[in-house]
Amino acid sequence: MHSHSVNGARFFWVTFLNILITVVEILGGVFSGSLALLSDAFHNLGDSAAILLGYFAQLIGRHPETERRTYGYRRAEIIFALLNSIFLIVISVFLIFEAAKRFSHPQPINGELMLIVAVVGLLANLASAFLLQGGSKDSLNIKATYLHILSDALSSVGVIIGALFIWFTDISWIDPVITILVAIYICYETWPIIHQTLSILMQSSPELDYACIKKDIKQIDGITGVHHVHAWMIDEHRIIFSVHINLKDMKLSEVEPIYQRIETLLKNKYHICHITIQAEVERGIEETMFNTPADKATTSDEVE
Repeated sequence: MHSHSVNGARFFWVTFLNILITVVEILGGVFSGSLALLSDAFHNLGDSAAILLGYFAQLIGRHPETERRTYGYRRAEIIFALLNSIFLIVISVFLIFEAAKRFSHPQPINGELMLIVAVVGLLANLASAFLLQGGSKDSLNIKATYLHILSDALSSVGVIIGALFIWFTDISWIDPVITILVAIYICYETWPIIHQTLSILMQSSPELDYACIKKDIKQIDGITGVHHVHAWMIDEHRIIFSVHINLKDMKLSEVEPIYQRIETLLKNKYHICHITIQAEVERGIEETMFNTPADKATTSDEVE
């Protein structure tokens, strides 16, 4: 199920629920004196913006390829996923600093009101997470938004636990402790998305077994060399791959079946969706797989 499975109606209801939670938690935080509620309110406000950005990223990503965007607009979702994740980190750091201040300047907290508001927030976040769950499996953008919602739900659980302790024990320092723990968890869950989105935007090579790719290609009849390989990703699903191959001197009509065999191999075994092949006879025969000097070739380059 891809990102298009999360339709406009679901985004609308998720956004509505997050705005509702934000208003309720701001009022609850002000009247109860809970930093955890106020922090979660700002977190939910950020989520509402992130959800809207995610929806617009989906719309942009569906646009077809053009002469100016020959690979389409799928990178829009990656960019928005990165922005969403960075925003989560910034919010988490802010929460930690604000919670640390509370240790030196404790304030009285209404645990009963804090508990009621936190339960409302938890129920609304669980409903939002359910609406986004399907699309989170195959889209970094939806996954980032989904993590926003899950982090809010976990935050609500933390606030509920804190509210119960405060209500029955009147120990106010539990409020900033819960806030810090939730913020650390958010950073832990968000960092892998930042790493993956940056790798895609920097056109880092996908995790492929290049030594096996070279070996498999060279086993095809007529191929005498494989070199000048490039591989990168448009988004988390689509791998682009280009390769130069050396062939015996033959007719172009004899080359095309070899191309087809290479394409079938790379698509079926390595799940590469877009393949460019350049055939040569002697040119580049001494080059390594990644076009580095022969004396610096890696082990994978030397696979025959």
